[in-house]
Amino acid sequence: MTQVLIPRKIQIARERPDSRDSPGRLLSAYAEPSLWLTGGALVIALAMMFGLLALILVEGTRTFWPLRVVQWEQPDLAVMGEITRKEWFRPDPQSLQGMPPELRKSFEDYMNKHGGWVLRYLVRTGNYELTNEHFRWVSEPETRLGKTTWPQWAVVFERVAWGRFYGFPVAFLIDGKPQATTPSNIWDNFLRCHPEVRRRFRMIRRLETRDLGDINHELETARLRLRAVELEEGKQSLRYRRLETILAQTEKELHQRYDAVRQEIDQLRAENARYAIRVRTADGQEKDIALADIVRAYPANQLDLWARCQVYLSRVWEFLTDDPREANSEGGIFPAIFGTAFLTLLMTIAVVPLGVLAALYLREYAKGGVLVSGLRIAINNLAGVPSIVFGVFGLGFFCYLVGGSIDSVFFRARLPNPTFGTGGILWASLTLALLTLPVVIVATEEALAAVPRSVREGSYACGATRWQTLRRVVLPQAFPGILTGTILAMARGAGEVAPLMLTGAVKLAPELPIDHRFPYIHLQRSFMHLGFHIYDLGFQSPNSEAAKPMVFSTTLVLILLIVALNLWAFALRARLRRAAQVLHL
Repeated sequence: MTQVLIPRKIQIARERPDSRDSPGRLLSAYAEPSLWLTGGALVIALAMMFGLLALILVEGTRTFWPLRVVQWEQPDLAVMGEITRKEWFRPDPQSLQGMPPELRKSFEDYMNKHGGWVLRYLVRTGNYELTNEHFRWVSEPETRLGKTTWPQWAVVFERVAWGRFYGFPVAFLIDGKPQATTPSNIWDNFLRCHPEVRRRFRMIRRLETRDLGDINHELETARLRLRAVELEEGKQSLRYRRLETILAQTEKELHQRYDAVRQEIDQLRAENARYAIRVRTADGQEKDIALADIVRAYPANQLDLWARCQVYLSRVWEFLTDDPREANSEGGIFPAIFGTAFLTLLMTIAVVPLGVLAALYLREYAKGGVLVSGLRIAINNLAGVPSIVFGVFGLGFFCYLVGGSIDSVFFRARLPNPTFGTGGILWASLTLALLTLPVVIVATEEALAAVPRSVREGSYACGATRWQTLRRVVLPQAFPGILTGTILAMARGAGEVAPLMLTGAVKLAPELPIDHRFPYIHLQRSFMHLGFHIYDLGFQSPNSEAAKPMVFSTTLVLILLIVALNLWAFALRARLRRAAQVLHL
């Protein structure tokens, strides 16, 4: 049997309860309350953190799951759609007075049964061009007055514009003539023709964005060359007249290419315009929807588990790889993912060398004094400045002063349209580099201070200079700590939004900062950012209910992106730490 050793003072306190050295006082002396207090605070913090992550994970992953379609039929109410949310509410008695007698009685009976509360459903009804609303509240007393069904052939159409459409297939049209009129035959025709229509749609999109974009770029380049010669030598110069003649021929060839591409696009659109599907809504209205406008369609109430998983995976893939549509409330967020990752990498490339060099000077070269102490105080205070202040500084200094000077020297032909004198991903990355600079400087100084002094003295004893000691001995051992500061800077910079709103982040950026045109990397372009996209969805979207699930999904992607960047930095730090250990041995 194990013997428990009790401190002598506690034994004495047990024998003499009236002693001043009571067990409570002695336990306080051994810091038992502090242990429970700190442990409880840790548990609460972890519960809050994991609870928030769990909420984002659950809400973000279930956004794309296809729901069943319900239909309520009443003499004065015909609603069909997906139930997205339900809640209990207490109606105002005054609001019941204007209801029809039958409906008012249904409400009163329901409220008497449930203590004055009423259950209501938020139904996504779609069909915005017909009803001017995407969602509608339907209360439980209203549904009890009519018939509730789950129609077999209720089809959900996800469209390029106007949002979703809910209806029953009436006819499949080719050149305006019905080719099938029964739901099963209509659906078979749709499944047969829709993939080819979407292929032509993607081809049209590629021709418009790539081929026509290249032609317009060449035309603009030719115009700017002529404009540059005009500014340098004037319109009467021989060089200007020769270049004007050459560019006239070039423009003629480019316009011919442009007309050929437009003709191809018109042919593809004419072919796609032949196919349409006629749909009837729950209230009896009919509408023809072109197959080219349909991104995805499925009979919601006929899907088994595997079919629902296919729709779910298709939506997730579209969300990660496609461009936004319908005021960013549908479609994908690939430009925002790319912009966030590219911005973070540019910020890291800018802040790490600057922060490391500044820390090296402060730790290894600068002599202690009032100036160095003031610099350290300024760096610590800089870490507490609100991020929007950095955004204002970036807008005024980088965009207007530096960018405007670059435009006046190198891009005079483009003026008054700014090139670098406005918001862009370069200025946004430099602004974030200033924002995260204190983190890198402090972490680097601590890493340099952690290198033993004996290592430096051993290097000096071998005849190495100070710079050789720093480069070959101190920095390799301090590099894991420097990467720790880099990781913290990346994590903070990737989530900042306020400075980006002033220095280049936009709601929709049709062109990425990297493309196939020389010089391939265009640092002057505006960009999309996941943090700004979340703000836009949550507070600026005209369809807030449809955008609300996308907020959680985008937040989940932002968290995963930051985790991926940090894991990459962790792996690099571990590799460098192993290399430093080998070098030390």
